[in-house]
Amino acid sequence: RRAADAIARAHEQVADVLGAIPEEIVICSGGTESINAAIKGVAFAQREAGVGAHIVTTAVEHHAVIESARYLERFGFEAIRLTGGEPLVRAHMPRLVRMLAPLGVDLALTTNGVRLPELAAELADAGLTRVNVSLDTLRRDRFLGLTRRDDLDRVIAGIDAALGAGLAPVKVNAVVMRGVNDDEVVDLARFGRERGVGVRFIEFMPLDAQGEWSDDKVVPAREIIERIDAVFPLEALAAAGHVEPAARHRYRDGAGEVGVIPSV
Repeated sequence: RRAADAIARAHEQVADVLGAIPEEIVICSGGTESINAAIKGVAFAQREAGVGAHIVTTAVEHHAVIESARYLERFGFEAIRLTGGEPLVRAHMPRLVRMLAPLGVDLALTTNGVRLPELAAELADAGLTRVNVSLDTLRRDRFLGLTRRDDLDRVIAGIDAALGAGLAPVKVNAVVMRGVNDDEVVDLARFGRERGVGVRFIEFMPLDAQGEWSDDKVVPAREIIERIDAVFPLEALAAAGHVEPAARHRYRDGAGEVGVIPSV
């Protein structure tokens, strides 16, 4: 009874905060039985809405991730995304991918790309389906300022390694902030066109714990698309059959597509 009540409360709280069933769910180890049951209850509700599962690898042992994945697989989930933190700093990530692959789901990973040059081929061989790489700038000095690491060349090499390993699709996620990197919207779109990767531009969202978000830093999705369209003409695509957070547009010359994810 307590578990059932916790499931109901979790479902109501998620809906109250987001205004809808969330797109992805975090499955974690630890916590009380009722909390874990509540998490699984929300996962079940999401399955009914036709969305994917999101398994966070941070501070979770591989066996716990596998247990969660097997639970979700019983409800017919078709996609699992490994994220973090940064999942590729964990030891033996290819081994985890190989353990998940037999579930037969669409297996994806979101990464900062720094370790992809060494791991892309092994991950693909283990059964990884696709990868999203976070990349907010193509300028070395700006990359250093945003990440405090001089790893821009490694991230780009990681994208190329993912493509070379046959991962598909390879996508780039770029958070756009006015006065920080919004002058690179067209450059990032061009980068995607030239390399054959999809670029997802993300409106700067009020989700930071450091209090850095402000409305004047937000570049609206409409403005992002208008800037790209002025250089590379676009046309809107119909929504995909599955839940897709990005509003997608294709280049009229057939050179791929871009997407924009609006802020919550």
